[in-house]
Amino acid sequence: MKPTITLIDRLHYHHVWEVALAFSVVFVVISIIYSNFISVQLTNEETKMMEIWAEATRQFIQADENTDIDFVSHIIEDNTNIPVYMLDSDGKILLTRNVRDTVADPTLLHGPIVVDIDENTTQYIFYDDSFALKNLHIYPYISFGVLTLFVLIALIVIYTTQRSEQNRVWVGLTKETAHQLGTPISSLAAWQELLQQRYPDDEYIPQIQLDISRLQAITERFSKIGSEPELSLQPVQPVIAQTITYMQARISKKIALHCECDPSCQDVQMLLNATLFQWVMENLIKNAIDAIPSSGSVSFHLHPEGKSLALDVSDTGKGIDRNHFKRIFRPGFTTKQRGWGLGLSLSKRIIEDYHGGKLFVYQSVQGQGTTFRILLKDPIYNAPAA
Repeated sequence: MKPTITLIDRLHYHHVWEVALAFSVVFVVISIIYSNFISVQLTNEETKMMEIWAEATRQFIQADENTDIDFVSHIIEDNTNIPVYMLDSDGKILLTRNVRDTVADPTLLHGPIVVDIDENTTQYIFYDDSFALKNLHIYPYISFGVLTLFVLIALIVIYTTQRSEQNRVWVGLTKETAHQLGTPISSLAAWQELLQQRYPDDEYIPQIQLDISRLQAITERFSKIGSEPELSLQPVQPVIAQTITYMQARISKKIALHCECDPSCQDVQMLLNATLFQWVMENLIKNAIDAIPSSGSVSFHLHPEGKSLALDVSDTGKGIDRNHFKRIFRPGFTTKQRGWGLGLSLSKRIIEDYHGGKLFVYQSVQGQGTTFRILLKDPIYNAPAA
Protein backbone atom coordinates (compact mmCIF):
# COMPACT_ATOMS: atom_id res chain seq x y z
CA MET A 1 0.00 0.00 0.00
CA LYS A 2 1.45 3.36 -1.04
CA PRO A 3 1.80 6.00 1.68
CA THR A 4 -0.35 9.10 1.28
CA ILE A 5 0.61 12.68 2.07
CA THR A 6 -2.01 14.31 4.23
CA LEU A 7 -2.71 18.02 4.50
CA ILE A 8 -1.07 18.03 7.94
CA ASP A 9 2.03 16.42 6.45
CA ARG A 10 2.21 19.08 3.76
CA LEU A 11 1.75 21.88 6.29
CA HIS A 12 4.45 20.33 8.47
CA TYR A 13 6.73 19.99 5.45
CA HIS A 14 6.32 23.64 4.46
CA HIS A 15 6.67 24.68 8.10
CA VAL A 16 10.04 22.95 8.28
CA TRP A 17 11.22 24.84 5.21
CA GLU A 18 9.98 28.13 6.62
CA VAL A 19 11.84 27.51 9.88
CA ALA A 20 14.99 26.54 7.97
CA LEU A 21 14.84 29.69 5.85
CA ALA A 22 14.15 31.89 8.88
CA PHE A 23 17.07 30.29 10.73
CA SER A 24 19.35 30.89 7.74
CA VAL A 25 18.36 34.55 7.52
CA VAL A 26 18.94 35.05 11.25
CA PHE A 27 22.30 33.26 11.01
CA VAL A 28 23.48 35.46 8.14
CA VAL A 29 22.28 38.66 9.83
CA ILE A 30 24.11 37.73 13.04
CA SER A 31 27.20 36.81 11.03
CA ILE A 32 27.14 40.16 9.23
CA ILE A 33 26.72 42.10 12.47
CA TYR A 34 29.51 40.13 14.16
CA SER A 35 31.85 40.42 11.17
CA ASN A 36 31.27 44.19 11.11
CA PHE A 37 32.08 44.34 14.81
CA ILE A 38 35.30 42.38 14.28
CA SER A 39 36.12 44.54 11.27
CA VAL A 40 35.86 47.72 13.34
CA GLN A 41 38.06 46.19 16.04
CA LEU A 42 40.69 45.10 13.54
CA THR A 43 40.62 48.52 11.86
CA ASN A 44 41.30 50.20 15.21
CA GLU A 45 44.08 47.72 15.98
CA GLU A 46 45.72 48.28 12.61
CA THR A 47 45.51 52.06 13.15
CA LYS A 48 47.34 51.70 16.47
CA MET A 49 49.89 49.37 14.90
CA MET A 50 50.60 51.84 12.12
CA GLU A 51 51.05 54.69 14.60
CA ILE A 52 53.63 52.55 16.45
CA TRP A 53 55.22 51.55 13.13
CA ALA A 54 55.43 55.22 12.05
CA GLU A 55 57.11 56.16 15.36
CA ALA A 56 59.55 53.26 14.98
CA THR A 57 60.35 54.41 11.44
CA ARG A 58 60.98 57.96 12.67
CA GLN A 59 63.30 56.71 15.40
CA PHE A 60 65.10 54.47 12.90
CA ILE A 61 65.73 57.43 10.59
CA GLN A 62 66.87 59.62 13.48
CA ALA A 63 68.86 56.83 15.17
CA ASP A 64 72.22 57.59 16.76
CA GLU A 65 74.66 55.49 18.73
CA ASN A 66 72.34 55.48 21.77
CA THR A 67 69.26 54.18 19.93
CA ASP A 68 68.36 50.51 20.27
CA ILE A 69 68.32 49.73 16.55
CA ASP A 70 67.44 46.06 17.08
CA PHE A 71 64.22 46.88 18.94
CA VAL A 72 63.17 49.51 16.37
CA SER A 73 64.03 47.22 13.47
CA HIS A 74 62.03 44.42 15.09
CA ILE A 75 58.94 46.63 15.21
CA ILE A 76 59.38 47.64 11.57
CA GLU A 77 59.99 44.06 10.41
CA ASP A 78 56.95 42.79 12.33
CA ASN A 79 54.63 44.52 9.86
CA THR A 80 54.19 41.81 7.25
CA ASN A 81 50.48 42.31 6.44
CA ILE A 82 49.63 46.01 6.22
CA PRO A 83 50.53 47.73 2.91
CA VAL A 84 52.41 50.97 3.70
CA TYR A 85 53.41 54.00 1.61
CA MET A 86 55.79 56.67 2.84
CA LEU A 87 55.59 59.98 0.96
CA ASP A 88 57.57 63.19 1.16
CA SER A 89 56.01 66.64 1.40
CA ASP A 90 55.80 66.77 -2.42
CA GLY A 91 53.79 63.54 -2.60
CA LYS A 92 56.64 61.45 -3.97
CA ILE A 93 56.72 57.82 -2.80
CA LEU A 94 59.86 57.24 -0.75
CA LEU A 95 59.16 53.78 0.58
CA THR A 96 56.62 50.98 0.25
CA ARG A 97 56.15 47.87 2.30
CA ASN A 98 53.89 44.81 1.78
CA VAL A 99 52.64 46.39 -1.46
CA ARG A 100 51.87 44.00 -4.31
CA ASP A 101 50.32 46.44 -6.77
CA THR A 102 51.15 50.10 -6.26
CA VAL A 103 48.08 52.32 -6.18
CA ALA A 104 48.02 55.43 -8.35
CA ASP A 105 47.20 57.78 -5.49
CA PRO A 106 48.24 56.56 -2.00
CA THR A 107 46.70 59.68 -0.42
CA LEU A 108 43.28 58.07 -0.92
CA LEU A 109 44.18 55.35 1.59
CA HIS A 110 44.11 55.54 5.39
CA GLY A 111 46.16 58.34 6.87
CA PRO A 112 48.15 60.38 6.78
CA ILE A 113 50.32 59.71 9.81
CA VAL A 114 52.72 62.63 10.03
CA VAL A 115 56.37 61.77 10.71
CA ASP A 116 58.51 64.79 11.59
CA ILE A 117 62.11 63.87 10.80
CA ASP A 118 63.56 67.29 11.66
CA GLU A 119 62.56 70.91 11.49
CA ASN A 120 62.79 70.97 7.71
CA THR A 121 61.70 67.44 6.81
CA THR A 122 58.26 65.96 7.19
CA GLN A 123 57.13 62.65 5.77
CA TYR A 124 53.68 61.09 5.56
CA ILE A 125 52.57 57.50 5.96
CA PHE A 126 49.49 56.14 4.24
CA TYR A 127 48.35 52.56 4.65
CA ASP A 128 45.77 50.17 3.25
CA ASP A 129 43.71 47.46 4.96
CA SER A 130 45.51 44.21 5.55
CA PHE A 131 44.67 41.16 3.46
CA ALA A 132 42.77 39.60 6.38
CA LEU A 133 40.71 42.75 6.94
CA LYS A 134 39.82 42.97 3.27
CA ASN A 135 38.60 39.38 3.32
CA LEU A 136 36.55 40.19 6.40
CA HIS A 137 34.90 43.06 4.51
CA ILE A 138 33.94 40.65 1.74
CA TYR A 139 32.55 38.03 4.14
CA PRO A 140 29.03 39.60 4.48
CA TYR A 141 28.63 39.58 0.71
CA ILE A 142 29.71 35.95 0.55
CA SER A 143 27.26 35.11 3.32
CA PHE A 144 24.48 36.94 1.52
CA GLY A 145 25.33 35.13 -1.72
CA VAL A 146 25.30 31.75 0.02
CA LEU A 147 21.95 32.57 1.63
CA THR A 148 20.52 33.68 -1.72
CA LEU A 149 21.70 30.46 -3.33
CA PHE A 150 20.23 28.44 -0.47
CA VAL A 151 16.88 30.25 -0.77
CA LEU A 152 16.80 29.71 -4.54
CA ILE A 153 17.54 26.01 -4.13
CA ALA A 154 14.90 25.75 -1.40
CA LEU A 155 12.30 27.50 -3.58
CA ILE A 156 13.14 25.25 -6.52
CA VAL A 157 12.80 22.17 -4.31
CA ILE A 158 9.48 23.40 -2.88
CA TYR A 159 8.14 24.29 -6.33
CA THR A 160 9.26 20.96 -7.81
CA THR A 161 7.74 19.06 -4.90
CA GLN A 162 4.45 20.94 -5.15
CA ARG A 163 4.34 20.48 -8.93
CA SER A 164 5.11 16.78 -8.60
CA GLU A 165 2.46 16.40 -5.90
CA GLN A 166 -0.04 18.33 -8.03
CA ASN A 167 0.73 16.10 -11.00
CA ARG A 168 0.14 13.00 -8.90
CA VAL A 169 -3.20 14.41 -7.76
CA TRP A 170 -4.19 15.20 -11.36
CA VAL A 171 -3.20 11.79 -12.61
CA GLY A 172 -4.87 9.97 -9.74
CA LEU A 173 -8.07 11.97 -10.07
CA THR A 174 -8.35 11.56 -13.83
CA LYS A 175 -7.45 7.86 -13.87
CA GLU A 176 -9.94 7.11 -11.12
CA THR A 177 -12.63 9.16 -12.91
CA ALA A 178 -12.03 7.25 -16.15
CA HIS A 179 -12.19 3.96 -14.25
CA GLN A 180 -15.42 4.89 -12.49
CA LEU A 181 -17.09 6.02 -15.73
CA GLY A 182 -16.21 2.82 -17.55
CA THR A 183 -18.84 0.57 -15.96
CA PRO A 184 -21.94 2.80 -16.29
CA ILE A 185 -20.99 3.71 -19.88
CA SER A 186 -20.78 0.05 -20.81
CA SER A 187 -24.15 -0.51 -19.19
CA LEU A 188 -25.69 2.46 -21.01
CA ALA A 189 -24.33 1.17 -24.32
CA ALA A 190 -25.99 -2.19 -23.69
CA TRP A 191 -29.28 -0.53 -22.81
CA GLN A 192 -29.08 1.66 -25.92
CA GLU A 193 -28.53 -1.37 -28.11
CA LEU A 194 -31.53 -3.10 -26.53
CA LEU A 195 -33.72 -0.04 -27.08
CA GLN A 196 -32.53 0.17 -30.68
CA GLN A 197 -33.69 -3.40 -31.29
CA ARG A 198 -37.11 -2.83 -29.72
CA TYR A 199 -37.73 0.63 -31.13
CA PRO A 200 -35.75 0.85 -34.35
CA ASP A 201 -37.63 3.91 -35.57
CA ASP A 202 -37.39 5.98 -32.39
CA GLU A 203 -35.87 9.39 -33.23
CA TYR A 204 -34.32 9.90 -29.78
CA ILE A 205 -32.26 6.71 -29.65
CA PRO A 206 -29.55 8.05 -32.07
CA GLN A 207 -29.20 11.07 -29.78
CA ILE A 208 -28.67 8.71 -26.86
CA GLN A 209 -25.98 7.00 -28.90
CA LEU A 210 -24.30 10.37 -29.54
CA ASP A 211 -24.23 11.15 -25.82
CA ILE A 212 -22.88 7.68 -25.00
CA SER A 213 -20.14 8.21 -27.60
CA ARG A 214 -19.46 11.55 -25.97
CA LEU A 215 -19.14 9.94 -22.56
CA GLN A 216 -16.73 7.43 -24.04
CA ALA A 217 -14.70 10.31 -25.49
CA ILE A 218 -14.67 12.05 -22.10
CA THR A 219 -13.47 8.84 -20.47
CA GLU A 220 -10.72 8.61 -23.07
CA ARG A 221 -9.73 12.20 -22.30
CA PHE A 222 -9.38 11.48 -18.60
CA SER A 223 -7.38 8.34 -19.30
CA LYS A 224 -4.90 10.37 -21.37
CA ILE A 225 -4.08 12.79 -18.54
CA GLY A 226 -0.81 11.77 -16.93
CA SER A 227 0.45 9.89 -19.98
CA GLU A 228 2.07 11.24 -23.11
CA PRO A 229 -0.76 11.74 -25.64
CA GLU A 230 -0.31 10.78 -29.26
CA LEU A 231 -0.23 13.77 -31.61
CA SER A 232 -1.06 13.41 -35.27
CA LEU A 233 -0.99 15.85 -38.17
CA GLN A 234 -4.55 16.89 -38.95
CA PRO A 235 -6.54 19.92 -40.15
CA VAL A 236 -7.50 22.33 -37.39
CA GLN A 237 -10.63 23.93 -38.78
CA PRO A 238 -12.72 20.69 -38.96
CA VAL A 239 -11.84 19.89 -35.33
CA ILE A 240 -13.17 23.29 -34.29
CA ALA A 241 -16.28 22.88 -36.46
CA GLN A 242 -17.09 19.49 -34.93
CA THR A 243 -16.85 20.95 -31.43
CA ILE A 244 -19.11 23.89 -32.30
CA THR A 245 -21.69 21.61 -33.92
CA TYR A 246 -21.81 19.34 -30.90
CA MET A 247 -21.98 22.13 -28.32
CA GLN A 248 -24.51 24.28 -30.22
CA ALA A 249 -27.11 21.50 -29.96
CA ARG A 250 -26.65 21.30 -26.20
CA ILE A 251 -26.68 24.92 -25.10
CA SER A 252 -29.29 27.65 -25.01
CA LYS A 253 -30.53 28.85 -28.39
CA LYS A 254 -29.96 32.40 -27.14
CA ILE A 255 -26.21 31.84 -27.36
CA ALA A 256 -24.71 31.54 -30.84
CA LEU A 257 -21.46 29.76 -31.63
CA HIS A 258 -19.61 30.52 -34.84
CA CYS A 259 -16.12 30.29 -36.31
CA GLU A 260 -14.19 32.66 -38.55
CA CYS A 261 -11.15 31.37 -40.39
CA ASP A 262 -8.63 33.46 -42.33
CA PRO A 263 -8.28 32.28 -45.93
CA SER A 264 -4.67 31.24 -45.31
CA CYS A 265 -5.83 28.95 -42.49
CA GLN A 266 -8.55 27.05 -44.34
CA ASP A 267 -6.33 24.01 -44.85
CA VAL A 268 -3.82 24.58 -42.06
CA GLN A 269 -2.69 21.45 -40.23
CA MET A 270 -1.12 20.94 -36.83
CA LEU A 271 0.22 18.14 -34.69
CA LEU A 272 -2.81 17.67 -32.43
CA ASN A 273 -4.52 15.25 -30.16
CA ALA A 274 -8.06 16.00 -31.35
CA THR A 275 -9.72 14.47 -28.30
CA LEU A 276 -7.83 16.68 -25.87
CA PHE A 277 -7.93 19.75 -28.10
CA GLN A 278 -11.72 19.53 -28.35
CA TRP A 279 -11.83 19.26 -24.57
CA VAL A 280 -10.02 22.60 -24.32
CA MET A 281 -12.49 24.27 -26.67
CA GLU A 282 -15.46 22.81 -24.79
CA ASN A 283 -14.05 24.16 -21.53
CA LEU A 284 -13.62 27.61 -23.08
CA ILE A 285 -17.17 27.51 -24.44
CA LYS A 286 -18.62 26.47 -21.08
CA ASN A 287 -16.58 29.14 -19.34
CA ALA A 288 -17.89 31.73 -21.83
CA ILE A 289 -21.50 30.58 -21.44
CA ASP A 290 -21.25 30.98 -17.66
CA ALA A 291 -20.05 34.56 -18.21
CA ILE A 292 -22.95 35.48 -20.55
CA PRO A 293 -25.96 36.72 -18.51
CA SER A 294 -28.80 35.72 -20.85
CA SER A 295 -28.03 35.92 -24.56
CA GLY A 296 -24.90 36.53 -26.56
CA SER A 297 -22.30 34.79 -28.68
CA VAL A 298 -19.04 32.88 -28.56
CA SER A 299 -16.82 33.20 -31.60
CA PHE A 300 -13.72 31.35 -32.75
CA HIS A 301 -11.21 33.16 -34.94
CA LEU A 302 -8.40 31.13 -36.50
CA HIS A 303 -5.57 33.23 -37.93
CA PRO A 304 -1.77 33.41 -38.29
CA GLU A 305 0.16 35.14 -35.53
CA GLY A 306 3.82 35.51 -36.45
CA LYS A 307 5.27 32.02 -36.80
CA SER A 308 2.41 30.53 -34.76
CA LEU A 309 -1.23 29.70 -35.38
CA ALA A 310 -3.63 31.66 -33.18
CA LEU A 311 -7.13 30.67 -32.12
CA ASP A 312 -9.04 33.46 -30.41
CA VAL A 313 -12.11 32.46 -28.42
CA SER A 314 -14.21 35.57 -27.70
CA ASP A 315 -17.44 35.93 -25.77
CA THR A 316 -19.87 38.75 -25.04
CA GLY A 317 -19.93 38.04 -21.31
CA LYS A 318 -19.30 40.12 -18.24
CA GLY A 319 -15.52 40.16 -18.59
CA ILE A 320 -12.69 39.29 -16.20
CA ASP A 321 -10.96 41.55 -13.72
CA ARG A 322 -7.37 42.15 -14.84
CA ASN A 323 -6.12 40.99 -11.43
CA HIS A 324 -7.56 37.55 -12.21
CA PHE A 325 -5.93 37.06 -15.63
CA LYS A 326 -3.35 34.62 -14.28
CA ARG A 327 -5.22 33.39 -11.22
CA ILE A 328 -8.07 31.88 -13.24
CA PHE A 329 -5.70 29.17 -14.50
CA ARG A 330 -4.84 28.02 -10.97
CA PRO A 331 -6.45 24.74 -9.89
CA GLY A 332 -9.41 25.40 -7.60
CA PHE A 333 -9.79 29.08 -8.48
CA THR A 334 -13.35 29.96 -9.50
CA THR A 335 -15.66 32.95 -9.33
CA LYS A 336 -18.74 30.76 -9.84
CA GLN A 337 -21.07 29.45 -7.17
CA ARG A 338 -20.65 25.95 -8.57
CA GLY A 339 -17.72 24.11 -10.07
CA TRP A 340 -14.28 23.03 -8.89
CA GLY A 341 -12.22 25.55 -10.86
CA LEU A 342 -10.41 22.84 -12.85
CA GLY A 343 -11.54 23.48 -16.45
CA LEU A 344 -9.15 26.31 -17.33
CA SER A 345 -6.31 24.71 -15.40
CA LEU A 346 -6.75 21.47 -17.36
CA SER A 347 -7.02 23.42 -20.61
CA LYS A 348 -3.76 25.26 -19.96
CA ARG A 349 -2.04 22.00 -19.11
CA ILE A 350 -3.29 20.36 -22.32
CA ILE A 351 -2.20 23.26 -24.55
CA GLU A 352 1.14 24.05 -22.92
CA ASP A 353 2.37 20.69 -21.60
CA TYR A 354 1.02 18.39 -24.30
CA HIS A 355 0.92 20.60 -27.41
CA GLY A 356 3.83 22.96 -26.60
CA GLY A 357 1.65 26.03 -27.11
CA LYS A 358 0.29 28.85 -24.95
CA LEU A 359 -3.14 29.64 -23.49
CA PHE A 360 -3.78 33.02 -21.90
CA VAL A 361 -6.29 35.84 -21.54
CA TYR A 362 -5.63 38.04 -24.56
CA GLN A 363 -7.98 40.84 -23.54
CA SER A 364 -11.03 41.44 -21.39
CA VAL A 365 -13.30 44.44 -20.86
CA GLN A 366 -15.71 44.57 -17.96
CA GLY A 367 -19.26 44.30 -19.25
CA GLN A 368 -18.19 43.66 -22.86
CA GLY A 369 -16.49 40.29 -22.95
CA THR A 370 -13.28 38.29 -22.88
CA THR A 371 -10.93 36.82 -25.47
CA PHE A 372 -8.79 33.79 -24.72
CA ARG A 373 -5.93 33.13 -27.12
CA ILE A 374 -4.38 29.77 -27.98
CA LEU A 375 -1.01 29.87 -29.75
CA LEU A 376 0.27 26.73 -31.47
CA LYS A 377 3.75 26.42 -32.93
CA ASP A 378 4.83 25.21 -36.36
CA PRO A 379 1.57 25.27 -38.35
CA ILE A 380 1.63 23.77 -41.84
CA TYR A 381 -0.24 25.96 -44.34
CA ASN A 382 -1.69 24.69 -47.59
CA ALA A 383 -0.92 21.16 -46.46
CA PRO A 384 -2.17 18.29 -48.62
CA ALA A 385 -5.01 16.26 -47.17
CA ALA A 386 -3.86 13.46 -44.89
